[in-house]
Amino acid sequence: MILVAPDSFKGTYTAAEVADAVATGIESADGSAIRMPVADGGEGTLDVLTGPFGLRPVTAASRNPWGHPCRPAYGLSDDGVAVIELAAASGITTPHDGPRDPITATTYGTGMLIADAARRGARQIIVAAGGSATTDGGTGAIAAIEAGGGLRGAALTVLTDVTTSYTDAARIFGPQKGADAGAVQLLTRRLEATARTLPRDPSGVDRTGAAGGFSGGMWARYGAELRSGADYILDVIGFDTVASAASAIVVGEGRLDGQTKAGKIVSAILARAGSTPVYAVVGSVGADLGDYRSRFGDILLATDVGAMNDAGRAIAAHSR
Repeated sequence: MILVAPDSFKGTYTAAEVADAVATGIESADGSAIRMPVADGGEGTLDVLTGPFGLRPVTAASRNPWGHPCRPAYGLSDDGVAVIELAAASGITTPHDGPRDPITATTYGTGMLIADAARRGARQIIVAAGGSATTDGGTGAIAAIEAGGGLRGAALTVLTDVTTSYTDAARIFGPQKGADAGAVQLLTRRLEATARTLPRDPSGVDRTGAAGGFSGGMWARYGAELRSGADYILDVIGFDTVASAASAIVVGEGRLDGQTKAGKIVSAILARAGSTPVYAVVGSVGADLGDYRSRFGDILLATDVGAMNDAGRAIAAHSR
């Protein structure tokens, strides 16, 4: 049996679509495949956790990073688990007609969703922190949560694939959100000032810099648990049990590069695979992958469903 456990190819194929395409190829070559789409705390987290937690979709009033009204969805279970993707309201790809100013971008909309989940009776609120447009240190979300009545006793968990600390968030991630050198300096000073006003100081604490310091704000104000998104999700979906019976494991993501090593789902799976061969099906490979390439039985490029089918057939042949 081959375990097919890819992440999404961001912006093109969901993790479930990739898993099905590769598994179909394996099965067409008389192989056996188990589909197990994964995520690392960013895009696709809600889809992956919907089954294990029994989530139903809830649509709620919110605001995008620049204050325009929007109505994103999150997941809520009958027994009080909510899963919110921060990118749904506060993401860098959130629809917006005006300028995408990295300085004014705020997590207020995500805070509105958190407060909405608490009002609906959520006892455990899980926020996947990937893909943000923001570097507000979580102040927007805190303001919205307080305006919406607080957490009402709910516990908060933030999933992230980075270990960056609070006051490093602008320097590390600001440029990819549109911040030039001057904006990065301004945002860093703002994070440093905000850190001193919070109930506890997130400066220097691992994982507090996720989503431009959103995770640190939640940790400092609400005692949020900060977790590796990859490891959390692999635990919830029972990855280790299935992987222990697999003859091979297939991972996948849109681009395999040097960043893959830093907390991404592929690195988490490699750490758990033991002696089981791991194959990667990816959209592209970065020049900075280096010696990491040797961790895989093979790396196969696939940018459409047909190529993913072919990759599955090739992996089935390798695994015989």
